[in-house]
Amino acid sequence: MLYPSVDKLKSRIDSKYSLVALASKRARQLHEHGDEKLMNYVSVKPVGKALEEIAAGELTQVRQDEAAIYEDEI
Repeated sequence: MLYPSVDKLKSRIDSKYSLVALASKRARQLHEHGDEKLMNYVSVKPVGKALEEIAAGELTQVRQDEAAIYEDEI
């Protein structure tokens, strides 16, 4: 069984694509820096830890300004 459940994750983040983007960015941060937000994790891998943080409400989606131009868009 998948932990945390997709239903719980979808209640926190509005779309699957936003969920994947947020989890992948956080997993990279966890892998490179190891700054964990929760005391205990069920998962050992960074992606699982990132999903657990989202399910716990520690990570939220930040809306970007649509008029702004970001470095990765140039």
